[in-house]
Amino acid sequence: MLAVVVAAALVAQFVLVFSGGSSAGAGDTTGDEAGTWTRLVRMLSYFTIQSNILVLACAVILVLRPGRDGAGWRVLRLDALLGITITGLVFAIVLAPQIHAEGISLWITVGLHYVAPPMTLVGWLLFGPRGRIDGATVGWAFVWPTLWIAYTLVHGAVTDWYPYPFLDAHARGYDLALRNIVGVLVVAALLAWLFGWIDRRLGRRLKRPLPLPDHF
Repeated sequence: MLAVVVAAALVAQFVLVFSGGSSAGAGDTTGDEAGTWTRLVRMLSYFTIQSNILVLACAVILVLRPGRDGAGWRVLRLDALLGITITGLVFAIVLAPQIHAEGISLWITVGLHYVAPPMTLVGWLLFGPRGRIDGATVGWAFVWPTLWIAYTLVHGAVTDWYPYPFLDAHARGYDLALRNIVGVLVVAALLAWLFGWIDRRLGRRLKRPLPLPDHF
């Protein structure tokens, strides 16, 4: 179900961009004036889009191979979980009050920001897989967001376009933009610790032998 929802929202977003619109739920009022390839690059530059792509990839892989494991897979799974959780939190707390989507943009916004984050989190809590979050996995999982931040700042400095207002170093200054980035990274680190703790607790619980009944 999660894969269907995310895939439908992403396909609709691609259609919207190639038909002359901008990214839904982004608050980008300049997207419609840019060329198609510029709109496409901007769409793929959103953390929301990247995190939903990771969620879709993980959902499909888990359907095909539920027991999948490996160092790279663990990093991908944690990145999807962390990324989509941050996406949901930042959108609900910071971006939602600034955005008034309608039509197809509203449906895309709901799918990517309101449906995918809780479904991913609940799916992980209920089905795991467990024993996949350790220190090395957490460390490698922060490579993608770090590269995204570096790309966003460099791309913004060159093009004067930023995916989110709170990262707009041109309008708000680098001091405020960097403080916002540090704040989000701190939240991500706390979430990674929390997910790791939950993963260990649930993993130990599943390994406990079931008690035998008193009477047969």
